[in-house]
Amino acid sequence: MTPAHPLDRPVWSMLTGRQAHLAQGDACAVRIDRDYGVFGAAVDAGAEAQAALAALVPGNGELWIVEGECWPLPRGTREVKRAVLVQMVADRRPPAPRAGEPEIVALGEADAAEMAVLADHAKPGPWGPKTHRYGPFFGIREQGRLLAMAGQRILVPGMAEVSGVATWEDCRGRGLARTLIGHVMREMVARGETPFLHSYADNAGAISLYESLGFCIRREVHVLAIAK
Repeated sequence: MTPAHPLDRPVWSMLTGRQAHLAQGDACAVRIDRDYGVFGAAVDAGAEAQAALAALVPGNGELWIVEGECWPLPRGTREVKRAVLVQMVADRRPPAPRAGEPEIVALGEADAAEMAVLADHAKPGPWGPKTHRYGPFFGIREQGRLLAMAGQRILVPGMAEVSGVATWEDCRGRGLARTLIGHVMREMVARGETPFLHSYADNAGAISLYESLGFCIRREVHVLAIAK
């Protein structure tokens, strides 16, 4: 089932393309290394591929399927949740830095523990021991404390996903997420890539922020989380 556009099947495009080095599985179904996340995809919705996808579900965790169309439940698994996302693509140049913005620092291995604690607090999406290694992550610190972060996750031809946007609750309302997303977007564009992202379709506040940064809704996509 070849997608008309790589973002129509973002996880399949990711794990059979630019990030195939993170994939586990075979030609029928793949999942990302569990230390990076929970995403998986099958080549199609046929019985053989669905069985291969079900075999990749961990015994003590979940597998998340993200598809342009609503995906059937693989036999031998149970539905944990379904949700609708909006997929948004930046259709104009990213915003320039604003006067007085706080300093942005690159985050790496030395920051991994703090990043994981922030992700557990802010719930920006599935986070594993190696999620911070998806690609460049950036943060804002104040008196040594990591207040907010943002980075990237899914890579498809010519495009990169803004992801992992997280801010401590007591630091929200200061424009930290806007500052970091703008920085991540400029980094992507400098590499010749178009930024995109996903948001829950009912998160009007987040969608409004993304639109103000130059993102437009491309389409809806569907998330199905499954377990054994």
